[in-house]
Amino acid sequence: ECSPYAAHLYDAEKKNTPMRTIPGLCQDYCTQVWQNCRSIFRSLSADPELIALENNMAKFCRYLSLEDKKNCFPHLLANQNLNQNLEKKTADAEGCLQLCLAEVANGLRNPVAMVHANDGTHRFFIAEQVGLVWTYLPDGSRLEKPFLNISEAVLTSPWEGDERGFLCIVFHPKFKFNGKVYVYYSVEVRYEERIRISEFRISPADMNALDHGSERIILEIEEPASNHNGGELLFGDDGYLYIFTGDGGMAGDPFGTFGNAQNKSALLGKVLRIEKKNNDGGPLYRIPADNPFISDPAARPEVFAYGVRNMWRCSFDRGDPHTKEGKGRQKKGDVGQNKYEEVDIVEKGKNYGWRAREGFSCYDKKLCANSSLDDVLPIYAYPHKMGKSVTGGYVYRGCESPNLNGLYIFGDFMSGRLMSLKEDHATGEWQYSEICMGTGQTCMFPGLKKNYYQYIISFAEDEAGQKQKKQFSWVCLVFFFCLFCLKKKLYFLSTGVPSATAPHGVVYKVVDTSRGKELIVQCMCPFFKKKAPPGKCQVEPSPVEVKSKRIPFVPKEKFIMKTKKTHPRLQTTTEAPRGAGKKKGRAAGQPGSSPGASTEKKPGQGTAQPGSSPGPGTKKRPGQGAAESGRRRKKKKKNNGAVRLMRQGRRGRGRGRVEIFIDGQWGTVCDDGWSLPAAAVVCRQLGFPYAVRASKKAEFGEGTSLRILLDDVQCSGQEGTLLECSHADVGTHNCSHEEDAGVVCSKKKVTG
Repeated sequence: ECSPYAAHLYDAEKKNTPMRTIPGLCQDYCTQVWQNCRSIFRSLSADPELIALENNMAKFCRYLSLEDKKNCFPHLLANQNLNQNLEKKTADAEGCLQLCLAEVANGLRNPVAMVHANDGTHRFFIAEQVGLVWTYLPDGSRLEKPFLNISEAVLTSPWEGDERGFLCIVFHPKFKFNGKVYVYYSVEVRYEERIRISEFRISPADMNALDHGSERIILEIEEPASNHNGGELLFGDDGYLYIFTGDGGMAGDPFGTFGNAQNKSALLGKVLRIEKKNNDGGPLYRIPADNPFISDPAARPEVFAYGVRNMWRCSFDRGDPHTKEGKGRQKKGDVGQNKYEEVDIVEKGKNYGWRAREGFSCYDKKLCANSSLDDVLPIYAYPHKMGKSVTGGYVYRGCESPNLNGLYIFGDFMSGRLMSLKEDHATGEWQYSEICMGTGQTCMFPGLKKNYYQYIISFAEDEAGQKQKKQFSWVCLVFFFCLFCLKKKLYFLSTGVPSATAPHGVVYKVVDTSRGKELIVQCMCPFFKKKAPPGKCQVEPSPVEVKSKRIPFVPKEKFIMKTKKTHPRLQTTTEAPRGAGKKKGRAAGQPGSSPGASTEKKPGQGTAQPGSSPGPGTKKRPGQGAAESGRRRKKKKKNNGAVRLMRQGRRGRGRGRVEIFIDGQWGTVCDDGWSLPAAAVVCRQLGFPYAVRASKKAEFGEGTSLRILLDDVQCSGQEGTLLECSHADVGTHNCSHEEDAGVVCSKKKVTG
């Protein structure tokens, strides 16, 4: 978590140097710091010798000086030897920004939202579509008791793709003082489906649980269909609550003359804005005085913006920490109908065009031709060949990943594509770039991974980067910023099975391994002397009183260091070479994929046939005569991840039950989540370029004599082995041999 350049600031290149608690300061800068804010060092360091020198500037600055003047702060920032490669971004040949991931939580049932309370505790709360919200502590552990459980009231189903359920949770900006939380979920009332917005209060007996008896229904909206439920709640900088609804469902918004979205007297297909201040004993909510249609008798006063189809995940930009550029700007992802997905900037009173327009094109041509429509075009739209269900994200602000600064990062639920937009201030246009998972050695560090579950449900930020009080001079503020810059982190939530009851959801933290110059002073701790643990530079969370059992976090995948493969001499074999047919490069539309290794043979490096004699010039080992040609050769040692196909008790040719070799034993793979991309990985390993079918339900028999070694396997299709795909811990499964997976492979492409 710390910059390697912090080692210079702390004079920590050698283990025998005394441990410092404050980075080395250059003489002129130290003088300014001492004159303006020397009192802050009592809060930054427990070094008694440093504190004893607080009132003697000369001795104080001499104590903080470094022998190498080039490495003190801020001279270090101009050291060309250290800085020459810091701004270099890691990108592939197509310019796709390469990032890595770290797993944060797993085993979740369609995690739809991850939020924080902004109360200094640095807890985060993850909501599942079934109606449960879980508390996660700063150490990554989860509390056994849910923060909220309204699963009996929430309307949803196990059907894949069901859009109903618990959809959002947001904490009141003054939650620390009033304990209020707001939720958005689907309910059924007297056979009528509705959207419900409710207020809960924190339990007086447990700060990690809501009082379930405190629910106060703020708003209910009838849903004419089971889809297009919207599902976002946000508090803006103005203190008002924003509610993002869908158009009511079905296709083409068929309700009324022009649809719900264009009807300002309906609450569906809208951005609503209400006031939730001082309303405990009064009305459920008030209407802000500057709402755009408050004086229009034909419109609902709650309406802030209209003409939207099915907004899924919206956010406010926190703005550039220095210039405040972009602060308060609201972006939304709006899911399209048949052709386009779009991203918009939401502004007061604006019409976003649905159902007249889908993206930049006309959907209802008659309505689109209406000159009075006056709709706002999206900042970006993409066709369905790239993805079919946009998931809105965040504009990243902070120095944890400076290469991402100012990028609006979002994704697509169906294709699993991660994308970004950056504003060109000269033209006002937004430039698109794709985000890829790191290739080669980019993500080869413990705790990092480069693959993820396809169905991207939501994005999130944590509670890092609290603003500093402004009672110090500019010198103190600069010093504070260098020590505690905005370490905001970006996350996304996805699943391998898009069902509200399938526990395949994972939360990933986005990691940029090619972080920039800001990292020199982002995390000034003596980490490299191994006397301070990683994370020491993080803001200290406020204490949390825990009354429930803690469940420690266990990642689904353990880090496996890949060693360089050796190439033994080819032996007599009738099997196809491992890895044959693997394609080079990242497959279009396959997020998280990595280049496959080529297995083309060098000229003349053919495979020997049984019974053939050595070619000219082939040397025999000493003592190897003709009589030894029939001797059984020593078996080649199996590599982890090797696979074979079994059918009716014998080896299958191109079809059969998948068995995998891991840590010295063969075992089977569960079909829970088994898919064609995973089958393609197996087929390529066995020399088949095409996977015809991913077989399920033990079609080729049950491998009852073996252990089940892999479950929850999710592949992009370009991995080298199944171990490179996402999967549960080896040997951990929730299935039986009745679900043993299989494949059908082919040498030729099968169509139809």
